[in-house]
Amino acid sequence: MPDMLVKLYDLPDGREALAALENQGIRIVRALTADKGRLAEFVGKHFTENWRSECECAFGRLPSFAFIAVRNKEIVGFALYDAVVRNFFGPTGVAPECRGLGIGKALLLETLRAMHEEGYAYAVIGWVEEAIGFYAKTVGATVIPDSFPGAYRNLVALN
Repeated sequence: MPDMLVKLYDLPDGREALAALENQGIRIVRALTADKGRLAEFVGKHFTENWRSECECAFGRLPSFAFIAVRNKEIVGFALYDAVVRNFFGPTGVAPECRGLGIGKALLLETLRAMHEEGYAYAVIGWVEEAIGFYAKTVGATVIPDSFPGAYRNLVALN
């Protein structure tokens, strides 16, 4: 479960991915404080308790560190950054019934773009499991050798 490194100054343009989603009635927006409870509930339902905790942490400043995919006033995906440690992308996830629609790609690109706009030149994609190929193909991310457990080394679940 290595970490990956991505150059934020050389990202692909995400406008096409956003437009394709909008044609399906899906919008990617930065989450507002009032979205916190709904997002935590969505993450708790579809993912892990650790991710839910990280999600709640993403609202520790304004604007939040959270982007959400919304369809028919319902959250169908999310992406966080700076929730584990600074300069980290993730966690991120899409509702099972919405996978394969391009939501994950759009969330990734929009979140990394926001990180770049905040002054980051690089980002770490933390604790990558099955998605190494996706991140490499989509944003040119590379595996950081010997990076696990890295920032997660003091996580109670690992000790």
